[in-house]
Amino acid sequence: MNFIEPVFMAMGSLWSNKLRSSLTLLGVIIGVFTIVGMQSVIVGFRQDMHKQISVLGSDVFQVQKFPAMHMGRHDRRKYENRKDITWEQGKAIRKFASHVAAVGVEGWSRGQLLKYHDKKTHANMMIAGGTPEFALANGYYIQEGRFLTESDILHSRNVIVIGTDVAEALFPFSDPIGASIKLMGKPFQVIGLLEERGSRFGETRDNHSIIPLSTWQELYGTNHSMNITVRARSAEEYDSAVDEVTAIMRTVRKVPPGQPNDFEIFSSQSLTSQFDQMTKMVRFAAIGIASISLLVAGIGIMNIMLVTVTERTREIGIRKAIGAKRMDVLMQFLIESVILSLSGGIVGVIIGVGIAKLIAGATSLPAVIPGWSIVVALIFCSIIGLFFGLYPAAKASRLDPIESLRYE
Repeated sequence: MNFIEPVFMAMGSLWSNKLRSSLTLLGVIIGVFTIVGMQSVIVGFRQDMHKQISVLGSDVFQVQKFPAMHMGRHDRRKYENRKDITWEQGKAIRKFASHVAAVGVEGWSRGQLLKYHDKKTHANMMIAGGTPEFALANGYYIQEGRFLTESDILHSRNVIVIGTDVAEALFPFSDPIGASIKLMGKPFQVIGLLEERGSRFGETRDNHSIIPLSTWQELYGTNHSMNITVRARSAEEYDSAVDEVTAIMRTVRKVPPGQPNDFEIFSSQSLTSQFDQMTKMVRFAAIGIASISLLVAGIGIMNIMLVTVTERTREIGIRKAIGAKRMDVLMQFLIESVILSLSGGIVGVIIGVGIAKLIAGATSLPAVIPGWSIVVALIFCSIIGLFFGLYPAAKASRLDPIESLRYE
């Protein structure tokens, strides 16, 4: 018996029992679309995050009180007990670091409102207090007007640079430059409009405004931890700049020798590494869930194949009586089991790809379908079909042809 014949026989058997086959394949479908769909989302999420992180550049790093990613209440308390990062520490870096081209210091305040006559911004707007190096270090560009200057900082001027969402809310039909808007009841003159940065993970990145850091501290106080963004003179001097800034920060913060840093230094590379580590855990969890689903599906396939062997006992007897060998019967039922499993795998791949496309259409994430996830899913399905179909196939091949012909 050639290979093509049992394939067609298997497909005919599946088609003649559509409902039973569909219910059997449900576990396989769930497992496969979990692998393909989740991996597609994770890879797309990872690519988008890498793109956003790369804005920092290969010669830029940040000094912060908290790490970029930390989990758990215990970790939060640990980092909260650290001393705040201060503007003076940023000034010390600017003064003593020789491998540094720019040092930007910034503070952030969430949930603020800006008003212009009868119009106002959304309540979740963010106000940043920054120095002139803020824009260069963080990848912000001016679309119209100008950015903050040293003179604005020195004189604590009430000037403001706004994002495109703020401009649309307050100035839908007019030029914002030169207008006077109110923040916490105080007038601020709009001196610049930032270029649009788009959204990330469905959240806009243009609903914020920037004022001089000195003015920000007058409004919100000085008991806030700052972020310090540092740009090295070149990519070649990056490591030297990191070492230099680390030494300066340890000195000004009086960290004893041998003690760990009480601040965090991270760059696009370290941020990417942390993020990849986190997504790796999510990826393994998704594969684990899918494996359990496929295991349950395999048990279902074995059960159905045992029922099929029982239902087709007379057929097996007839085939053996006219010359079919044990290997022929074994291969027939093994191929049927594999095709049953692979059919569910193909449906699962289609659903997984469809889910990835739907998520990409609803969010800013790219739809990335990793080829390896499809290959791995289909290989898993083949192994499941072989492993769980082996016992029913072996049982069918060992049936006595005379007893099988008598079976009712």
